[in-house]
Amino acid sequence: MATIRLALIPAKVLSDGSHKIRIAIHHREETKYIVTRFKIDHLSQFKNGQVVKRPDAAIINTKLRNILNEYQEKLDSIKCIQMYDCKQLREILVNSTPAGQTASIFQAVSQAYINELIEDGRENYAKLLERNCRYFTEFTKGEFLLSEITPEIISNYDRFLRNTKRVGETTISMMMSRTRTIINRGIKKQLVKYDVNPFAYYSIKSSPVREVDITVENLIKIKNYAPKEKRLRVARDLFMLSFYLGGINLADLLNVDFRRTDKVEYIRKKARNLKQGEQRIVIPIPDVAKSIINEWMNRNTGKLDFGYKFTYSNFYRYLTRNINLMAENLNINQKVVYYSARKTFAQFASELGIPDGVIDYCLGHSDKSKGIIRYYTKVKQKQAEIAINRVIDYVNNPEKYQDYIEMRADIMMMRG
Repeated sequence: MATIRLALIPAKVLSDGSHKIRIAIHHREETKYIVTRFKIDHLSQFKNGQVVKRPDAAIINTKLRNILNEYQEKLDSIKCIQMYDCKQLREILVNSTPAGQTASIFQAVSQAYINELIEDGRENYAKLLERNCRYFTEFTKGEFLLSEITPEIISNYDRFLRNTKRVGETTISMMMSRTRTIINRGIKKQLVKYDVNPFAYYSIKSSPVREVDITVENLIKIKNYAPKEKRLRVARDLFMLSFYLGGINLADLLNVDFRRTDKVEYIRKKARNLKQGEQRIVIPIPDVAKSIINEWMNRNTGKLDFGYKFTYSNFYRYLTRNINLMAENLNINQKVVYYSARKTFAQFASELGIPDGVIDYCLGHSDKSKGIIRYYTKVKQKQAEIAINRVIDYVNNPEKYQDYIEMRADIMMMRG
């Protein structure tokens, strides 16, 4: 028999140290969770399924009880419940709608996706969706059926963001993109059908490219940096390791098992579960990167281990602060963030005439004009190895390539 209750997962800690209150679904010796919008500051504020030791505890408990009762009613209405496993049951509860409704509510679909993102540890993206859901709910003055969203509604929401919320173009693009994500999710799950897609006549402006690549002179400064403080050594080593491994992002880098020392194999976290499919990226490890890996690798897990117990979000902020401090110590007058290593690798590779398909493979991102990278299955590991070694050689011997880079730049300018 399936049961539900209010619960916490002590190991699931948000970046600010708080904990989300969840609906625990127990069915067929398995437990799954639905994340609510309520949270507590620390574990002592939750006891026996209730919020305690807070001035607003009574109000929160009333709202949580109402939510629990709603899910219990949905649970009681499911026929042949033993046909479903716990994960399927959770999906039914999250996506079910009140009787008589043939389409789902925008806010419910948003919350279901937010719950999944939090469970997957993608807090930052979940926060963006939560923000958009708040704005959209304010705009619609309450819950709104997906089926009632039209091109006119989308156009009016754009005006609401501009004139009422007074947010900038970048935020508008982000909010409209998240709105489209929820609508597409509803379509994919067959929760709604449209004769005319709500975004048929609306174009989302692309976000400006982050100009955070640095010059070869400044990269050489970082490469040669040898600080005594551990935090600065971690900042320098992670920055350079990303550069040496073709611009690998931090989430993927921290998840790599380096016990196989000749190559790195991973599926880019940002691209997992996309409709285009997953693509395993294989990057040979250059010799210059191996000393960094050996310095920090945990011999039992094969992963990089700096002795910290931070969450990913906290570690990312910690790393960002120390990369900034490193740049300040080196008198680098350009903006430097972890992403700069990735952007700089791509910029140097392009200046050296490395084909776009090879660069794309090393970076592991999609070609926005043609969907998933068209060369993914054709690019050989050897090509990636040659590309990375050429970029590293350029950093070690920039004068050797200077004439070629200038000549290529002139040719590209003449082509327009």
